[in-house]
Amino acid sequence: MVDRQGRYRDLHGLIGDFTAAHLAGNFTSFRAIDPDRLPLLDELVRIAPPVARVGKLICVGLNYVDHAREAGMDIPSEPVVFMKATSSICGPCDDVLLPPGSVKSDWEVELGVIIGRPAHYVHAKDAMKHVAGLCVINDVSERSYQLERGGQWDKGKGCDTFAPLGPLLVTPDEIPDVSNLELWCDVNGKRMQAGNTRNMIFDVPFLVHYISQFMSLQPGDIISTGTPPGVGMGQKPPLALKPGDEIALGIQGLGEQRQRVYQVLQRNEA
Repeated sequence: MVDRQGRYRDLHGLIGDFTAAHLAGNFTSFRAIDPDRLPLLDELVRIAPPVARVGKLICVGLNYVDHAREAGMDIPSEPVVFMKATSSICGPCDDVLLPPGSVKSDWEVELGVIIGRPAHYVHAKDAMKHVAGLCVINDVSERSYQLERGGQWDKGKGCDTFAPLGPLLVTPDEIPDVSNLELWCDVNGKRMQAGNTRNMIFDVPFLVHYISQFMSLQPGDIISTGTPPGVGMGQKPPLALKPGDEIALGIQGLGEQRQRVYQVLQRNEA
């Protein structure tokens, strides 16, 4: 829990992991807790993803006009929806591990929407009632797997460590306007992405509404809402992550992530 001075406080003595049950309960059991009475967290401790045992990690592609253009793809008339394996989820400052043979891995800062109440065929005007919190997501993507290996995008999205989440789950009442949040991503100290959620093609309430028409959304599910321009694929010439790179990214009011990039060397051929 974050106190009024922005310091991390240790909840370990009160609960274990944050799970779907906490999200569905709208954090009512936490409202009476005085953060100043909790022990300060050791600054060296590893921060885990803010939600344990995520059910579904649903992603929206090409949700910023400039990103669709830099990718050389048509601006979608409806949201492009794909799934990211939940086994790709890791902590916000864990290492990013490039899969064997990776030559086009990429960064993507995105706003994550964490579902708190079941959503079945909801209206956009009611969508935020089903949202427990917001978070930062790095939708790491291996572009050659995603776009050159046939089939769906999922192969380039679901590698282990390709979904750093957190560090914070911020409840919607702490965010004045979810449609006006600055996003940024630096690679090796250079600003690559700088955007704002007001430039989304489809905003957060619409995405919750839209996706709930195709699948039920359950407490603990997460929607990754798309990335602004500035990804490696869109550079001239294109850039890719390589071992030793450092990624830093964040969203206004939601905290920051930092990852170092390493290469997985083992390859098992059929």
